[in-house]
Amino acid sequence: MNADLLIVLAVLAVTLALFVSDRLRLDVVALMALLALALTGVVSTSEAIAGFSEPVVLMIAGLFVVGAGLFNTGVADAMGRWVERIAGQSPARLVAVIMLVTAFLSAFLSSTGTVAVMLPVVIAIARSRGISPSRLLIPLAFASLLGGMQTLIGTPPNLIASNTLAQAGLEPFGFFEFTPVGIVMLAIGIVFMVLLSPRLVPERDTPHGDHVSPGPDWLELFSDYALDQQLAHVWLPEGAPLVGRSVADTRLRDDHGVTILAIDSLTDTGRQVRPAEPGSVIREGDALYVSGRHEHIAAVAERFGLEVLEWAPELPAPLRLSEALVPPRSGYVGRSLRELRLRSSRGVTVLGERPAGDAAGPPDLDRPLASGDALLLTGRLNAIAALGAGVRDLVLLGGGEVSERRRSHAPIAIAVMVAMMVVMTFGLVANVIAVLGAATLLVLTRCLTMDQAYRSINWESVILIAAIIPMATALDNTGGMAMATDLLMGLTGELGPIALMAALFVFTSVLSQIVSNTATTVLVAPIALQAALGMGVNPHAMLMTVAIAASTAFATPVASPVNTLVLNPGGYRFADFARAGIPLQLIILVATLFVVPILFPL
Repeated sequence: MNADLLIVLAVLAVTLALFVSDRLRLDVVALMALLALALTGVVSTSEAIAGFSEPVVLMIAGLFVVGAGLFNTGVADAMGRWVERIAGQSPARLVAVIMLVTAFLSAFLSSTGTVAVMLPVVIAIARSRGISPSRLLIPLAFASLLGGMQTLIGTPPNLIASNTLAQAGLEPFGFFEFTPVGIVMLAIGIVFMVLLSPRLVPERDTPHGDHVSPGPDWLELFSDYALDQQLAHVWLPEGAPLVGRSVADTRLRDDHGVTILAIDSLTDTGRQVRPAEPGSVIREGDALYVSGRHEHIAAVAERFGLEVLEWAPELPAPLRLSEALVPPRSGYVGRSLRELRLRSSRGVTVLGERPAGDAAGPPDLDRPLASGDALLLTGRLNAIAALGAGVRDLVLLGGGEVSERRRSHAPIAIAVMVAMMVVMTFGLVANVIAVLGAATLLVLTRCLTMDQAYRSINWESVILIAAIIPMATALDNTGGMAMATDLLMGLTGELGPIALMAALFVFTSVLSQIVSNTATTVLVAPIALQAALGMGVNPHAMLMTVAIAASTAFATPVASPVNTLVLNPGGYRFADFARAGIPLQLIILVATLFVVPILFPL
């Protein structure tokens, strides 16, 4: 074993350890690995930055924009609402319909975006049917992963597997070449969840309870976040110290834990309630709607000479309540509410929070947010909708709407998407040109703006792929790839290609539970290719196996962003995913060993 290989293996070990620890962002870790390989001379400068010009990297960036065009024009949302109309009352039918529609969307859009669109719809269906959302949300998450198996663009591992073939001078996978295998796996997943989910998926006591009415009103949401008695309507008598001061100047939220939500003023036409902006001035005779702990409100009332008119009044009309989730890789992760200053910068106030796995209550302004946290927001409807636009930083569980102007562009977005699929299917131009062309057309036709296009790109995923590619190059240059291939063939060679497929599936699936499935595929796909060529079997079969295995991140709530998204709304525990996910992974493993050799003869 040469010195360069030892360096590469050491960098790889540290990289994987940092990936698993989740102490740093994945893209930062990948960039650190790239720099380590370049500075030690294991790869040249041109090899270190080669990933940033890879067609697969540009395609993934472009596909985020294409997906945003469909989300922005309400296409995905319309599909979600359609589910509500056809779902019926049978729990089994509910699960099947939700999984089918979710998988269809996920075949063309990002799985995270699909779950973000479907999540409020599924929760609303659960409420209206009087069942626990926990019975439906694990099937929703799993369906989004199974949907990624359906097409070339369904998930980054599919693109990476196809690109690995192209780099070796072999025929890449076609757009719908994944579909026959994907349909089988989806059918297995639906049957599995319909028949066994009543036993494997628990009926948890979720934040909204098991039997609630459709569309919870403000009081239900306040109760969910333990804020029942934390809203009050108070009056400012003549000479009250707060008169003449702006909302920000009162410092009631920072110093006393009491938030002014709205100002009830006397006007020429009667009483008028307006949202309390930071610069809103409090006048004599005004009444305030405030939120905070009962004892804090009482203390503020006594200190500033306020009279409490009513405890737990109805929320004033100009304000709306909405729940939101902090998704994985959100820009809010690791930042406190005080640091984000959502009220002054976005016109939205956080009234309550439910940290993942913890009890709900008033917000801790200084606690760093984590992925999976749920927040209760209030503000104007358009401000809440703008905060959740693009589902990058927050996923709204209610309160976001698609404007009619954007909705009118939906046929254009669909036409562009279909045209892109046709071009890619028949190979009229290179796939990367087809994707970039579709993204450009969506901007030119005003399905989304250029700023929205840039914001829609998950740059962490793009940088991760581009920066981790040199790791595969370094392994190849130093003989590490050949060593891994020899080891894999030594373990499975005498048992034949089916054993090789099984080993690749198990290794990829297990690694994708703890490391990004994208990074896993970048590292495993070249090994699978070399092993297939060394054994003299069909490389397409081996790379299809790797791609399918990379999408089976079912076993833990952190294995995939979609699992994390449903963790809090479903009231799940860590083991709930393993109970349902591991059996499904094993069934898909067996199905892969039967189906892939039929479609891609060994």
